[in-house]
Amino acid sequence: MAREREELAEVWAEIDRMALGVTELGRSLGLPLTAASSNLASPLPMRDAAARPYAETVFDWVKTEQPYWRNRRLALNQPILNAVRLTAEPFYFDGERLLSWRPNTLLATVDVGRARQDYGVASALVAPVHLPFGILGAVVWANAEPINALAEIFTRSAERLLAVAARFIGAHAEVSCISTPAEAPPTPREVQCLRWAAMGKTDNEIAEILQISVPTVRFHLKNAAAKLDAVSRSHAVYRATALGYVTAAH
Repeated sequence: MAREREELAEVWAEIDRMALGVTELGRSLGLPLTAASSNLASPLPMRDAAARPYAETVFDWVKTEQPYWRNRRLALNQPILNAVRLTAEPFYFDGERLLSWRPNTLLATVDVGRARQDYGVASALVAPVHLPFGILGAVVWANAEPINALAEIFTRSAERLLAVAARFIGAHAEVSCISTPAEAPPTPREVQCLRWAAMGKTDNEIAEILQISVPTVRFHLKNAAAKLDAVSRSHAVYRATALGYVTAAH
């Protein structure tokens, strides 16, 4: 137990060092403002080993009367963060549009018309991080002023930014908000039941499709839920989808 605590403390120390590296990288690119989240679904700001918000201790942002990280609805209202839900590729904000290395129709649907006015940012590079269990995180490097060479900076640095963000956000999420399922994965039959459940089939319908009894279907779904650390049928389907056992139904 003592060794585990020591190892966890070492990991946290490295994550805190990575937070410093994240903001230093942004400054080197002319983007001194930094914001990050390892779980957009959480209303709490991203915190360090001592539970202090990085936004207070490490990251700089536009000074406002109410610090942005105290806004618990930020991830629901901020258009750049909404864009993180639509793409796993890095992108940038030039003060008017969200752009990437290729035409991205999903980014084009995000209304960023008031982003500069509402959030004080005229230029930004964004690295989305899509994690296991459907957790979304991101790092945003920004400047309150326009940067004429932003597209060139993005082209030159996007891959590095994504790698740095993935390492930082992934490690932080794992030690702070990701619960680990049982070691044994769902069996092929359990996955079959989950797949049909994800398509909206009832237990009776799944039983008929797979030519097994209804109690057997329920048995497989219950076992799968336990292995996925899920608290309900719908939660099991969600976690199975997030882990790639089941394709999202359309």
